[in-house]
Amino acid sequence: MLEEFDKPKHSMTAPADNPIAQHIPHVKKVNTRYLETLVGYNARRTALVIIDEFMCRMAVYGLRTIDFSVLSLITHNPGITSKQLCNALGIQAPNMVSMINSLAKRKLITRLPHPTDGRAMGLHLTPTGADMMRQAEKTAAELEIDKTAKLSKDERKTLLLLLKKIYK
Repeated sequence: MLEEFDKPKHSMTAPADNPIAQHIPHVKKVNTRYLETLVGYNARRTALVIIDEFMCRMAVYGLRTIDFSVLSLITHNPGITSKQLCNALGIQAPNMVSMINSLAKRKLITRLPHPTDGRAMGLHLTPTGADMMRQAEKTAAELEIDKTAKLSKDERKTLLLLLKKIYK
């Protein structure tokens, strides 16, 4: 038996013969035309699709998006400093310190004295980190191909050029 508070107070659908309900605006199909004219909206929607899948595929390596970015920069720039990483990725130094410590604790990177700046430490992949990044970058490349499959090679190249034009 339904208690009093379990009974619906009103109908969820308006009767067709209700003159007031006929004049209340309602939406059957959402109009996103304006939003779709905005670069930011489209870039964000695209990023969400790619980043969600990226995070799933990187989980096997225990990497977040930012971890992958840091390790990729170290992979392709052996000896890069934390300050250079911060500048390249737009990350605050305190956040970078904890990230570097975490990657070092996982034995993915090591710190070596910088050859010309006695105060700085260069960051290098360990053999374990190098092996993992070879696999992770291969996984990232496969993801990019999968998620841009609707684009031709030339369209993908153009898209990358246009996106870089905005943020560089």
